[in-house]
Amino acid sequence: MLDFKIFIVEDDKWYGNLLQHYLSQNPDYEVTLIGSGKECLAQLHRKPDLITIDFGLPDMNGEELYKKIKQAQPNVPVIIISAQEKITTAVDLLKMGAEDYLVKDENTQQLLWKAIIRLRENQSLKNEITQLKAELKTRYDYSTSIVGKSPALQAVFRLIDKAAGSMINVSITGETGTGKELVAKAVHYNSNRSGNAYVAVNMAAIPKELVESELFGFEKGAFTGAQNRKIGRFEEANGGTLFLDEIGEMDLNIQSKLLRVLQEKELIRLGGNSKIKLDFRLVVATHKNLADEVKKGNFREDLYYRIVGLPIALPPLRERKDDLLLLTQFFLTNYCKENRIPEIKVSPAGREKLLSYNYPGNIRELKSVVELAAVMSENNIIEPDDITFLSGNNHDVDTVLNTELTLREYTRLIIRNYLKRYNDNVLLVAEKLDIGKSTIYKMLQTGEIEGA
Repeated sequence: MLDFKIFIVEDDKWYGNLLQHYLSQNPDYEVTLIGSGKECLAQLHRKPDLITIDFGLPDMNGEELYKKIKQAQPNVPVIIISAQEKITTAVDLLKMGAEDYLVKDENTQQLLWKAIIRLRENQSLKNEITQLKAELKTRYDYSTSIVGKSPALQAVFRLIDKAAGSMINVSITGETGTGKELVAKAVHYNSNRSGNAYVAVNMAAIPKELVESELFGFEKGAFTGAQNRKIGRFEEANGGTLFLDEIGEMDLNIQSKLLRVLQEKELIRLGGNSKIKLDFRLVVATHKNLADEVKKGNFREDLYYRIVGLPIALPPLRERKDDLLLLTQFFLTNYCKENRIPEIKVSPAGREKLLSYNYPGNIRELKSVVELAAVMSENNIIEPDDITFLSGNNHDVDTVLNTELTLREYTRLIIRNYLKRYNDNVLLVAEKLDIGKSTIYKMLQTGEIEGA
């Protein structure tokens, strides 16, 4: 199937036929020879993918035809072919947006062929980028990535809409595991900055002595070990969104420097002298109450009022029990897809057990619990005995998520340690871990775990 339409606008029929024959060697090209500018304009309804125009047409010159083509179809690429090398004309047309300017000589055919290949490669790349951006926006569309229908979450959705439709700073608060970064991404990827960078920085994860260089960047030789220039996170986010997670952990000295950047909209890299203009949307998140931190002297009051912008408070999972089973199904569906296994469901009794717990680790904890239950389940049905609430037994949820073991291995480790601690008292261990004793007996009988 012909999929690339080319118009060759050339009044010299012999030369036009030559170009048409040459380009038609590619079976993907549908090449049409047109003898005048007026005829070209009359056929634009066919929506060509490329137009080459002779600069010296009898009815209008190339610049006039170029402007009229662009008025009718702004996105169609145009290559100018001229009998003379007019540098000023070529520069002017290229500035106006012409794809290329070729001089008629013995190399024109090959140059045109290469120009078309380059054009198609660039168009393919642009299409791919556009598609990736669309996919990325869909990925963080909160109708699919932030799961839930509860009134509390619907209120959050309305605030995301308001934030995405403006350039106001956004401050997201909520307990650990409530999905603050998902909201930050939803704001960015649904705003008019979605085509630019989204830069996330976890302030709690950066050593205090490295925060300034990480945010501001530095010039070569700024300090011992600075062998090359480094662009800071502020600059990386230029034109886009900077997400500062756990901003409540920021040192007071850095707070004052952040305030200056936000006020002046510029920075100077460490060891540098030049001022760099900045334009980014700031989104911050914290599990702390910043107003209380201001009262305690841990957070600058002037910075607080600068960053608070539109506040979005995320409800804990215990206040979203209407969403718990939807989230459970979401995690199960993803787990089964990732592991290429049949669908796993939760029994009615299993659903009751999941609903009975408050999840201090919020959505992050629920995900861990559901995936562990999926591993423990038999016959693709999760029963109450398969469900273990880890955080209720002083096991830090983040540790569970970051330990490089399989869920099955982690489960064996927990049960083995508890059996050792309680002298192989299966009933007591089952009670402590809130799992069925049959699960422990089964693992002991199969040799999957050993007693103390």
